[in-house]
Amino acid sequence: MDKTITVAQIKEAVQEAYDLYKNNTEGKNADYIPYLANIDKNLFGISVCLTDGKIIQLGDSEYQFGIESVSKVHTAILVLRQYGAEQLLQKIGADATGLPFNSIFAILLENDHPSTPLVNAGAIVADSMVKPLGDSDGKWKAIVDNITDLCGSAPHLIDELYKSESDTNFNNRSIAWLLKNYNRIYDDPTMSLDLYTRQCSLGITAAQLSICAATIASNGVNPVTKKQVFDAKLAPNIVSLIATVGFYEHTGDWLYTSGIPAKTGVGGGVMGVLPGLFGIAAFAPPIDDAGNSVKAQLAIKYIMNKLELNVFRSERVTITE
Repeated sequence: MDKTITVAQIKEAVQEAYDLYKNNTEGKNADYIPYLANIDKNLFGISVCLTDGKIIQLGDSEYQFGIESVSKVHTAILVLRQYGAEQLLQKIGADATGLPFNSIFAILLENDHPSTPLVNAGAIVADSMVKPLGDSDGKWKAIVDNITDLCGSAPHLIDELYKSESDTNFNNRSIAWLLKNYNRIYDDPTMSLDLYTRQCSLGITAAQLSICAATIASNGVNPVTKKQVFDAKLAPNIVSLIATVGFYEHTGDWLYTSGIPAKTGVGGGVMGVLPGLFGIAAFAPPIDDAGNSVKAQLAIKYIMNKLELNVFRSERVTITE
């Protein structure tokens, strides 16, 4: 049976979610990165981008925050654009670790590949694969240009966050060299780690992330710029990566209760993709024990359930005015 929802219904659901959770005080800012610890904990924004380019947003949706691990999706897309789906599967993998995002134990358990580009180990490997190999400046340009294509506007490096990340990334340094020891990194490990640290330090907005998510939902066509960013056949691969491990060890619970593949970051951002319909993003700095924004996930879950939308439902859904 077909289902029709209106733009007005989406706006109403977004407003209700915002009003319901704007005063929520659960969670706390990521305190192991000094820059993130000092961000205003009361910031909260929601943005929905439809596949026709219409954007619905509330609150601090234009506030520029640290993209952090949401950037793993963008670089996975870049590797898919440069190498194709089969090479990503062979060199990195597409399986959930079932362990925290920064786990070293996961590498030891699966020393044939790093499991997925959406955890730290796989994301560092993805950065090592970015072309042109051996050229840090060229790689960085490719990473930023790719994010710009996906979001329809450029991100900006937050220098203070980059310094804060670089001064505290001891665990990721261990990951990079362990990957090198297993011959599972494809360029200089120090360069690859620095690129990963820099990409996580980019400033992004919820509005930009909703456009990126809508680009994925639109089979690679940015609904705002109308540019074909990546081949349509890659869209299911990207959504499957997000669905598998977007919420790390809580991914199954997330999909079960929300019905939308989504990727989180400790900067407070969450980006969700509903294929064929829209991209959604929310931002709020306080995170739970798994590194996921409390208010952002509550808001997105509310909107999905209010609209009775679910990626696993078989009905065809249409959005009308």
